[in-house]
Amino acid sequence: MLTISQVSRAFNVTPRMLRHYEKIGLLPGKRIDDYAYRVYDEDAIRRLQYIIVLRKLRIPLKEISAILNDPEQVRLIEIIQENINELNIEITALNTIRDVLKIILSRLSIGKEAKLKLDLLSEADILNLIEPLSPSRIPFKEECSIENLNKANEVLDKLKNVRIVLLPPCTVAAYHFVGENPEETVGDAVDKFVRESRLYQLKADSRMFGFDHPSPSPERQYHGYEVWVTIPDDMEVPEPLVKKSFKGGLYAAHTIVFPNFHEWEYLKKWVEESDKYTADYIEQEDDIMGGCLEEHLNWVYSSHMHWPENGIDGNIDLLLPIKMK
Repeated sequence: MLTISQVSRAFNVTPRMLRHYEKIGLLPGKRIDDYAYRVYDEDAIRRLQYIIVLRKLRIPLKEISAILNDPEQVRLIEIIQENINELNIEITALNTIRDVLKIILSRLSIGKEAKLKLDLLSEADILNLIEPLSPSRIPFKEECSIENLNKANEVLDKLKNVRIVLLPPCTVAAYHFVGENPEETVGDAVDKFVRESRLYQLKADSRMFGFDHPSPSPERQYHGYEVWVTIPDDMEVPEPLVKKSFKGGLYAAHTIVFPNFHEWEYLKKWVEESDKYTADYIEQEDDIMGGCLEEHLNWVYSSHMHWPENGIDGNIDLLLPIKMK
């Protein structure tokens, strides 16, 4: 038996990701009497290895669930064939792109030597070649090892755009917990507060933010999570929640679909490479993600509605504090 922390370190996946796999039925976890940790047995570890390989092959979680629930492996064969067909199309497109670029490069070189001004993008043979291509960038190369597939998947996931948002000062009800499953623990406490206080009726624009406090680390037995939900300034909050003031600020924002928290790295890189903005991290003794926030969109409304099965999709905004250069 391995604990969730041991599995997280061994396979380089976050505890939050493991809990998500368990929540959607992909990965069975167990609890042992008189033992506080969630644990995984040998069968679960093999299943996790299978999931990781399939994810690296760009197979969605929904398809992975269908594969794992098909003992005859018929669906796996179908999905692999579908992926091969898609890859063949991408590889053909890449070959075409490479050939067109070679033609353009060759004609540019000739034109430069002959001091000719060429309008290459209107030449008929080039237009005919590129007509069938999709305008989106195709990341695959002809030789697709597992490592290349993984890198290609990261390219697909990189940020297409980042929003710049100004969060206004506000009053929040906060709850902080350090221990096993801190995200679920604080979420349950704030969910109860939202419903019992009828917060949505008092403040229909209420928002919910969260952040690691402290972040997961091999040196720590537990990590923590803190949640803020915005409330009217004159509202009192019951224990264990506490009332806090948030001064707001300027943030670079990027929306993700749960649980793609690895895209924090892409947002950080975007800020690092920005000509206009630089990171404005908060330096404190306690590790609180440098002032970064995760805004759980539509969370307060969903809580107010008792989490309807066909409710609004709850995406997450990653918010990184910035300032003008």
